[in-house]
Amino acid sequence: MTKKKTNKQDDRYFRISSFYAAAFLFAKGLELVNVDKITDPKRAHFVFRDMAERELFLDNYNFGKEAAPEVMVDARKFVTAIKMLKDKLYQDKF
Repeated sequence: MTKKKTNKQDDRYFRISSFYAAAFLFAKGLELVNVDKITDPKRAHFVFRDMAERELFLDNYNFGKEAAPEVMVDARKFVTAIKMLKDKLYQDKF
């Protein structure tokens, strides 16, 4: 999984290449602003507007105990996030 900030002047954005982690972040309320398929043509990066809770969300996603309240998301929100990310991923332009 690739997680990184964009360049110095874009600290307000967060990039991640893991599809399901991106879906989790979207379901938790982070705003998707772009899907970057140009920087690395072999791997898309989901670009979110960063927020203070993002680091905690990812920590919970990666290391939280199964069925812990912090990792639970509404199933409908998660399915919607997956569908929306796939739509954006397979569009020619975002």
